[in-house]
Amino acid sequence: MMRNVFFKNHTSSDKRKRKIASSEIIDRDGIRSIIRRHFVYMVKEVKNNNIDKPEPYLYVLKEKRSNDQKEKFFCRMKGSMYAVMDQRLFLILYMHSLKINLVATGDEICSS
Repeated sequence: MMRNVFFKNHTSSDKRKRKIASSEIIDRDGIRSIIRRHFVYMVKEVKNNNIDKPEPYLYVLKEKRSNDQKEKFFCRMKGSMYAVMDQRLFLILYMHSLKINLVATGDEICSS
């Protein structure tokens, strides 16, 4: 079994925006799994109460191609929430995504 993991973490200088990403590749039993995760959030101070809070969003895609021996899964979720700190109101916007690709590599391990 072979496994590679890659991780990135970026934070803006004012600490109001952060991006976290990871990628993982696993080769096991003739299947290569590629898993990518992303997480992003932004913090905005709300100066007036007339700001529109974005609607939540969810998108899911699953695809299976038997002739190519490939499977894909993708999920993206967006949302927001309010937080109060030191009597100041903040809007926190976030987005998560998960992408999984499975591919047959032809290196099947035969067990008897």
